[in-house]
Order: sequence, then C-alpha cells, then structure tokens
Amino acid sequence: MSSIFRALILLVALGSCGSKNFSAPRNLDNACSIVSERPAYLRAFKAAERKWGVPVPVLMAIIYQESKFIGNNRTPHQYALGVIPIGRQSSAFGYSQALDGTWKEYKDQEGGRRARRDDIKDATDFMGWYMAQTKVSTGVSLSDTRNQYLAYHDGRSGYLRGTWKSKSWLIRIANEVDNRAITYDAQLRSCRKR
Repeated sequence: MSSIFRALILLVALGSCGSKNFSAPRNLDNACSIVSERPAYLRAFKAAERKWGVPVPVLMAIIYQESKFIGNNRTPHQYALGVIPIGRQSSAFGYSQALDGTWKEYKDQEGGRRARRDDIKDATDFMGWYMAQTKVSTGVSLSDTRNQYLAYHDGRSGYLRGTWKSKSWLIRIANEVDNRAITYDAQLRSCRKR
C-alpha cells in the first residue's frame, strides 16, 4: 500500500472524527424520542441536575426554546436598509444561546477555558450554573420554569427590575416554555416506566 494512500485514509478518518452533528433530533415534541436518539443529551441533563439541582425537563424546555437543540445555533443577521448585513442580533450561540460575556464569566468561574457552547455537556452545565445563581439572587425556584426562563432571557437584574412585564410576547413564550417542561416531565416519567 502506498504511503500516499495510507495518508489519505488517515486524513479521511481524522476528518470524520472531528465533525459534529449539530442537527436537531427528529421529534422535538417527544422527550423520550430526544433522549433515545441522543443518549449523550440525557447524560448531560442528569449531570447538570445532580450538580446544580435544575430538573431535566426545565433544562430541556429552555434548550428547546433557545436553540431547538441545534448545537451551533446563532441569532439571525441584521440588515441595514434591508440588504446590507451589519452583524448578528447578539452574540448568543450554541445550545444554551449564552452571550459572549456571560459565557466568559462561566468559563472563568466554573467551566474552564476548554468549555464550548456547542457541546451539550458544557451548555447544560452553564445553564445549571446560571439558574443556580438566579435562585440565589432572585429567589426563583429551580423548578419554576416560567420565571427561570424570564430571568434567563432578560438577565437576573432585568428580571428583578421587571423589564419582562412590558413584553407580552416574552410572557407568552415563558408560559409556552413552562408548558413544554410539564409535557417533557410527563413524557420522561412514562418512558422510564417502559
């Protein structure tokens, strides 16, 4: 076998190892289907639940709302005059849609410099860390999906100031996230019994 052919095979093998699947699971409305299709997700959710106390359905519902379980999700581009790209709406990225500044704070305090927003384990650990801090600073229970989401979206200080109260669209979405967490919880209970 020629050395060029061996080198080519090695490059193909290494290239396939480095690529990640950032597509969403097939059925986002069924928690059992999500964790069955992506067992690493369930391991990450349970690790965050053990470490931070945030229930798995709460994590899943907020990830659904933020990124639809797409690991490299970004906010849309903004356009001047409708055609000239001027950048993205925010620096939010990954499963958790963590902003650059908040992600840096997490990496400095908890996650370490190798933590990545497009890694489900790091993203769920970030969310647990953030929500645990929300509980300390606002008193919002870790199982209160609606208010945890409002604080996640508007930031803890925005939540305490009540910035969300004038955003009827955000209140509607927070209620949807809460309902999704309830649905995911019931589904996870039923699939564990099977």
